[in-house]
Amino acid sequence: MSASPRTARDLFEESLRRLLAKDMTGYAALWAADGVFEFPFAPANYPTRLVGRSAVEDYLRGYPDLLDVREITECTVHETADPDVVVAEFEAAGRVVATGRPYRMRYVAVVTARDGEITRYRDYWSPLAGAELMGGLDELTSAFATTGAQA
Repeated sequence: MSASPRTARDLFEESLRRLLAKDMTGYAALWAADGVFEFPFAPANYPTRLVGRSAVEDYLRGYPDLLDVREITECTVHETADPDVVVAEFEAAGRVVATGRPYRMRYVAVVTARDGEITRYRDYWSPLAGAELMGGLDELTSAFATTGAQA
């Protein structure tokens, strides 16, 4: 008897474990080959949509060099009427690597899964909060534009 595929909740929870482990390759491996990662609130000059597991991996490769996420301080996962979709509210905390400043930011994610892989992940983060954490809009733009990662 084969195991059931991972659910959207399972995949979201595993994504947080991989984020804390700074395993961006493993994080991206949770995506379907043609999965989509969207940033509906992305500021100008930031991608709003990544298509494909390899694009997700390329985008997140430098993330641990920018933000040292050490804990998820709050997390609530809401089931939806669609069993393949969850909505997660969470807060990540750690430090900004370049400055050593504390990092604490709230997120809302809408995760869709099919066949045990993430097919769509909408990441609602605040560019204003990100700019404040990084020391200003210029610092945010510079840090994340050069690595491809995003707060």
